[in-house]
Amino acid sequence: MLFSFMFSRIDHKVKKQDSTKSLLIKTEQLLRIEEHDFAMRPGFGGSAIPVGIDVQVESLDSISEVNMDFTMTLYLRHYWKDERLAFPSGNNLSRTFDARLVKKIWVPDVFFVHSKRSFIHDTTMENIMLRVYPDGNILYSVRITVTALCTMDFSSFPLDTQNCSLELESCESKTKLKLSMHNAYNENDLMLYWKNGNDSLRTDEIVLSQFFIEQFNPSSGLAFYSSTGWYNRLYINFILRRHVFFFMLQTYFPTMLMVVLSWVSFWIDRRAVPARVSLGITTVLTMSTIITGVSTSMPQVSYVKAVDIYLWASFLFVFLSVIEYAAVNYFTTMEEMKKLKNGKVSQGQTAPFCNNKFDASQAMAFDGCFHDTDVELSPYPPLADLSMDQQVSSQSSTVPDPPPVLGTRLRRSRPLRYRLQLLMSNSYIIDSYSRILFPLAYVLFNIIYWSIYT
Repeated sequence: MLFSFMFSRIDHKVKKQDSTKSLLIKTEQLLRIEEHDFAMRPGFGGSAIPVGIDVQVESLDSISEVNMDFTMTLYLRHYWKDERLAFPSGNNLSRTFDARLVKKIWVPDVFFVHSKRSFIHDTTMENIMLRVYPDGNILYSVRITVTALCTMDFSSFPLDTQNCSLELESCESKTKLKLSMHNAYNENDLMLYWKNGNDSLRTDEIVLSQFFIEQFNPSSGLAFYSSTGWYNRLYINFILRRHVFFFMLQTYFPTMLMVVLSWVSFWIDRRAVPARVSLGITTVLTMSTIITGVSTSMPQVSYVKAVDIYLWASFLFVFLSVIEYAAVNYFTTMEEMKKLKNGKVSQGQTAPFCNNKFDASQAMAFDGCFHDTDVELSPYPPLADLSMDQQVSSQSSTVPDPPPVLGTRLRRSRPLRYRLQLLMSNSYIIDSYSRILFPLAYVLFNIIYWSIYT
């Protein structure tokens, strides 16, 4: 009983294999596969065979600025007519086949120009479909993922717009009877064209994290090779505009805050050396970290990007705020040393809030305990004294100055050296000017920057 059961299973399996083989034989007999040489294109020796193309883009998987490429998954469909595959049909219905028949007939092997990597999906089977109509018209569809080169221009990064294209061209490669033959069909043998014009390119809803797709359109042209001639080339063009909000949060806003934070030192007392130096060094190091982080995520290009201009200009503002305090501290020290040298500071005077006495050699060591009240600043001479000085100077000159007109005030232009000396003797004025000039200059820079790049 057991042997009979096993024999029946084996017999059923053999019958199933025979039925599959007979079906394949019927298909090959119907299409007359063995009667023709499919190593040659249809109508070989005659006019060029037209091959229509349409594409449905399934997804735009990734866009890499570092590698300057993009990855796209698409359905590539070919339309042509091969009268050698025409078959009689009473109901005029097409027949659909899989990849096994594709290996036995001629198909236009379109390749991707500037492709880095590409593959045909094979889960759970090869994603290839061949549909043959009774009159010999053929539809050949294949699902492909391709990674292709996109030459990007980062001069306006991250406020940039990138133009990329996937290029298709004719290059026939066919293997038959375990013999490899390679024929490159130029425009005289094979003519590629978009089957439905601009409607030949269809896209699903594509959402990207860093880009907004502004345009998706097909185009066509010719490519010339000096050794073989002209070839038809089809283009899938798409325009990508970068979302700037991500970079506003990650780069621009932190940079602005660091610049504003560096201005806080202008309101800190100029003798609080640790506070102002620590604040300046912290902002400089933070700006260096931001610049390094942006540079590592970008390709090493030889030109300046828009983000580089903003970062380095902001870094310059932060750096100048540190230099400003260095100048203030230097002028303050020179002023105090001059007062001490001229005996303006009493040796036994005690600073407010400090019970320690100091001498001239200790004047530089004070940190917050030395104040303007400890220094006898000479007041500006009154207007009457100025008039007396002018009279004395006029008497010493050979030609007396004309007396001033009644009702007017005598003014004498101060030389630049006098203004510098006044600035050095009153170093707190530098902080007062910086509180106004630094914000105004940074606001002006932002207005110019955003007006140019947006």
